[in-house]
Amino acid sequence: MSKIELLAPAGSPEALAAALAAGADAVYAGLPRFNARERGENFTVENMRQAIAFAHKLKRKVYITLNTLVKEQELPELSEYVAEIADMNPDAVIVQDLGVLRMIREFFPQLTVHASTQMGIHNSAGVRMAERMGAKRVILERQITLEELTLLRKNSSLELEIFCNGALCCSLSGSCLFSSYLGGASGNRGKCKQPCRRRFFSKEGNGFFFSTADLATLEMIPEFRKLGIASLKIEGRLKQPDYVSNAVKAYRLVLDAPEVNAGVIGEARQILSNTCGRRWSDGFFSEKSMKNLVRHDALGASGTLLGRVVAVGESGFNAELKQRLHIGDRLRVQPLSGDEGSAFTLTKLFIDRKIVSVARPGDTVYIPCDKPVAPNGLLYKTGVAQTVDMKALESCKVREKLELTLNLEADKLGIEILNCDALRYWQYDAPWQEARQHPIAPENLQEAFASGTGDFEYDIKSVNIASSAQGVFIPASVLKKVRRTFDEAVSVIAPASLHKSGGIGLMKFFEYYQSRPVLPLNQQRMRETVAMRPHGASAGNPKAWKAVSVLDINNATDEAVLPDFCSESKLDSLQRAIQRAYDQGIRRFRVCSLFELELLKKYSDIVITAAYPLPIANSLAVDELAALGVDRVQAALELEKESIEALRKQSCLELEVYRYGRPALLTTRAVLPVEGDIEDNRANKFSVRSEKRLGLTRLYARSVFSIPHVAGTADYYDLTQARWNEAETNTFNFEKDWL
Repeated sequence: MSKIELLAPAGSPEALAAALAAGADAVYAGLPRFNARERGENFTVENMRQAIAFAHKLKRKVYITLNTLVKEQELPELSEYVAEIADMNPDAVIVQDLGVLRMIREFFPQLTVHASTQMGIHNSAGVRMAERMGAKRVILERQITLEELTLLRKNSSLELEIFCNGALCCSLSGSCLFSSYLGGASGNRGKCKQPCRRRFFSKEGNGFFFSTADLATLEMIPEFRKLGIASLKIEGRLKQPDYVSNAVKAYRLVLDAPEVNAGVIGEARQILSNTCGRRWSDGFFSEKSMKNLVRHDALGASGTLLGRVVAVGESGFNAELKQRLHIGDRLRVQPLSGDEGSAFTLTKLFIDRKIVSVARPGDTVYIPCDKPVAPNGLLYKTGVAQTVDMKALESCKVREKLELTLNLEADKLGIEILNCDALRYWQYDAPWQEARQHPIAPENLQEAFASGTGDFEYDIKSVNIASSAQGVFIPASVLKKVRRTFDEAVSVIAPASLHKSGGIGLMKFFEYYQSRPVLPLNQQRMRETVAMRPHGASAGNPKAWKAVSVLDINNATDEAVLPDFCSESKLDSLQRAIQRAYDQGIRRFRVCSLFELELLKKYSDIVITAAYPLPIANSLAVDELAALGVDRVQAALELEKESIEALRKQSCLELEVYRYGRPALLTTRAVLPVEGDIEDNRANKFSVRSEKRLGLTRLYARSVFSIPHVAGTADYYDLTQARWNEAETNTFNFEKDWL
């Protein structure tokens, strides 16, 4: 039975320490910028270095999240971040943006890349694409069934990571525009405001139409093990150490059990119940679960309901309790609208104006609070105070790495120090003995220098044994003496004098980026594209390319649009549809997901456009797609005008702009309890429409996205969900700064 890595969230050093103490094999954590949980506490550069050193001392791993979209103007800042990360020696970097992936692969190749779930990879064709681009592991889209996962695993060999526990996004990963549309706080930029947890209103009634239950898969672990899943990931970088500790303990118990039986599962579920989450579900792992994942009559709040607010004052509020409350509990007052509530730790508690440390069901309490509190709000406990032992982590010494090449000859051992000018070469002279039975092997030398002392770790890049030394024997005691002598020699090296591999990569990137020509503005209007329903209205401009779904092409079709989602079981069917389109003379294809480039790679005479919901926000992402055979790219829909213009100047391919249409704000495989028109309590109007052929449900804004032409770009008009000249329009983020 294969060993599965247990991967825990670490939104802070305390959460990291709690995760490792509870038995996590690895943690994932982010720096202040370019990570999908920028709203969390996160790590500074210095405490990330220390966290990695501490984890490595315990033989555990740390993966750094660099999993957001990056604007063109941010590439220089991003490169500095990546250079810092390269010198930290993490075990991998988790990425979403194709430009970030390309930057790492081309300029910082010492870093291992894991493809984020935000890439939306959900079938074996997508996994193969990630492998072609250099990813060593794929974190799969959460919206695939266990049956689909089983088939996918049979058709791919790359390491696979799946989420096993925690909160679920209603939307397909990486394609949600909901939070961004309602204020520019993009989930693809780590700023999500979770509008899907709000209350919405329809003609049939109101409810929480997009708020999903939490995922819990303790019972599925034997199946995951059979499939050879590399890593089980617990969601929760915005959670506190107590949540992380309990979740890790629960899954560690099941993973380590000689037999997973009802008793083990029961004990693990009891531990997991202390995490104060929402109701548990199988997530998207079964069709049955998808039908019950959203319960519209349940507030989508996370935590244990303690009571409700009965009065609000200037410096606190009164609440009636249904559950026990204790000093140190972490609380949140949840508005009935489902909007995000104020969260805080309980430090003072009063009953009848007397200070107390604990209150019980039936008590009416006064809680001092300097944050806004919703009248009639619900009081939730989201966690409990947990003391985390930070001494070992905080005292862990961060050591620099000496990169060594060992060269053994018949009468000496030479060591090249690859990243140090002060001492580039060191030699130990000795007439080695001739081996009678056990000649020295490369692994013996590797082991002798496996770790460092003092200020340095030793990173052995290569071990070479000359032909004259292949029959020599070196006693262990002599190897120890050689090692001690080498330690003394390098002890005089100043750590600051070492060449940093990250700095070298940074220099190469800036040389490359600054040498790129700024493209002149093309005043000639490029040919536009109009996406239409199979028998839709006139495209307007008769010279425009007419784009239609590959499943509905007709004699008027110029471009076949491929679907953004295709389950593993339907890949062959989609491949046949592409072949039919090709046989009918279609030579233009529009890809909306990475996996489709894998399906198109055998056609050498086609024109490929990469477009929404495949996001392109910077020129490095364009470079990556160009290398994969793409001819035209569409700027990410969330970009504001300034970023589109910056991308146009640096793009090596024609840049297209989505100018008019009604793009999906949220796309899900969950069965939603509503269809048709809805609105929120702020009078924002939307429409929910299901696509039975694809098994997807999408959320659209009532108003049509409409922006002016951007000079030097091609225009794209989407009439699949809109009509020409609709009265109610919006400009999304075009006229404001996209967060």
